Amino acid sequence: MTVTTSPAILSEDQALSLVEKVVKQSEAEEVFVSLSTGEESLSRFSENQISQNISKTVFSLNITSYFGNKSASAAVTDFDEEAIASTIKRSQELAKIAPADPEWMPLLPPQTYDLPPAAFDEATAAASPLARAEMVRQACEIASQGGANASGTLSAEASLYAIASSTGLRACNHATEAEFSFTARIDNGSSWSESTAWSIRQLPIAQLAQQVVDRAIASRNPRDITPGIYPVIFDGAAFANLLPWITWGMDARAADEGRSFMSIADAEGKPAGNRAGEQLFSPLVQVQRDPAHPLLRSGNFFGDGLSNNYLEIIKNGVPQSLSYSRYWAVQKGTESKGDFYPIVMTGSDQSLADLIAQSDRAILVSRAWYVNYVNPKTSEVTGMTRDGTFWIEDGKIAYPIKNLRFNQSLPDMLRDVDALSEVKRYGNSVVPGVRVKAFNFTSITDSL
Repeated sequence: MTVTTSPAILSEDQALSLVEKVVKQSEAEEVFVSLSTGEESLSRFSENQISQNISKTVFSLNITSYFGNKSASAAVTDFDEEAIASTIKRSQELAKIAPADPEWMPLLPPQTYDLPPAAFDEATAAASPLARAEMVRQACEIASQGGANASGTLSAEASLYAIASSTGLRACNHATEAEFSFTARIDNGSSWSESTAWSIRQLPIAQLAQQVVDRAIASRNPRDITPGIYPVIFDGAAFANLLPWITWGMDARAADEGRSFMSIADAEGKPAGNRAGEQLFSPLVQVQRDPAHPLLRSGNFFGDGLSNNYLEIIKNGVPQSLSYSRYWAVQKGTESKGDFYPIVMTGSDQSLADLIAQSDRAILVSRAWYVNYVNPKTSEVTGMTRDGTFWIEDGKIAYPIKNLRFNQSLPDMLRDVDALSEVKRYGNSVVPGVRVKAFNFTSITDSL
């Protein structure tokens, strides 16, 4: 194997050739090789002007060697023949002295991937600092015209992930992603939102900037309200920070061992199965794993090579299945279908404004901030509203209110969903805006 210099991103043929050569060089009983390579670029801005432009080239080759049920991994970030050979050797040496893994699973055989590979957009991969600067200038000009100070980031990434193993498994995905995060502040008001896409041309820069500036202006001089239980309308950007906590709690092992809101206990409080198939949530709640969704078009396999295909997670408010690791699937005599991501929640053809117009009284939440578990077993979380929280009355935004801390059981939140808006992409999730009949706020916070 002769490799000398590292390009910004390898082609699929180059990547598969490299991981194949590493497999052939290995002297372990079994070996699994993964390669991550790509280029990440980011423009950071504050006070209505660019403050930083950075670009980073990524190359990471990870080698896991197996001797029976013993294994060890070693990684190299040098695109160099001797460095790679040394890493192969180090992985083998460590594997020989590693402790036996009681939950060891054999490497996967070759897999069939039914969905198309991830989307790759040449314009995103080639987006120059000047092109990103022009997009940032457009957003900052909107903020300046509104008397607001804007800050945030605009990023573009081209990446490749390839795997190979001694069992004949081979897979590769070439992908692009762009993300725009925008915060506007004026006096004591603020607002924020973000947008993610597989093509930088799909980012609604001007539309999002205008929406955020208008909401920041409207959020000034917030009023006090008494903490308590209120109907809530979540902007999609806020709901995207809550929904994943539910799917993380749908792990089969945690449920079967009594550590999840999906657990069932017997009369003595001992684990007695899980709640898959029960009506736990509102019938409006429909959640899928859908990497081929038009807004996502993400990778068609997981890191271990397992196929990432379409999967119903929650249908008509009923959890259809749980997420089984390969080890736990064997223990339970079922099939592992991989993790629950990327997640897509079905929405409607209504806008967020429509949800507001249909509400007699509610709180509009623009952002759910600093969300953390209070009780992982019940999926109760705490967090704060931020960047624009409003009181809705008679179908209109009446006035801004001070930010609130919440303590909320998320299964109860999904049970109380009674309206949905259209979907948008935030990070690696596609979610709608959501109206919930009851949400528990515990105190006022000083955050903007």
